[in-house]
Amino acid sequence: MEDSPKLTLAAELSSLAYFREFIKNLCSQAGVEEQSCYDLQIASDEACTNIINHGYAGMNPGSIILELDPSPGSIVMTITDFGHPFEPAEAPLPDVEAMMLEKKSGGFGLYLIYQTMDRVDYQTSAYGNHLILTKILAGEKST
Repeated sequence: MEDSPKLTLAAELSSLAYFREFIKNLCSQAGVEEQSCYDLQIASDEACTNIINHGYAGMNPGSIILELDPSPGSIVMTITDFGHPFEPAEAPLPDVEAMMLEKKSGGFGLYLIYQTMDRVDYQTSAYGNHLILTKILAGEKST
C-alpha cells in the first residue's frame, strides 16, 4: 500500500475530525456510496479512540497513521499506532442488551467496528500495530 493515501496525526481526540474528513474526501473521489463511507468513519472513530484511550495508556501519546486503499469492490483502511499491542479478536464482544439496560456508555467500540466492517485483521511488529479493516462496497457509483 505504498502509494495509498495516508494521514498521520497526533493520537489526540481532536484528530478524529481530521480522519473523518480525510475518509470523506477519499470516498467522494473514489465514488464510494455514502453508507459505506459512514461505516468507515465510524470504524475509524472507534479504533482511534481506543488507541488514544488505551493503546497509549501510561505512555507519551504518539501518532496514528490512517491509510486508505480503495480498489474495485472494496476499500481497505489500515490504522497504525505505536502504543501497547491489543488483539481485537481476543476481546469479548459486549452484551449490548445488558449494557443498554444498565445505561452504560462506552464499551461499544469493537462491537461497532465488527458491525460496520466486513473483515477485521490485526498485526503487530517492530513497525507498529496495524488494524486492517476491509469494507466490501456494494453500491459503488461509477467514476
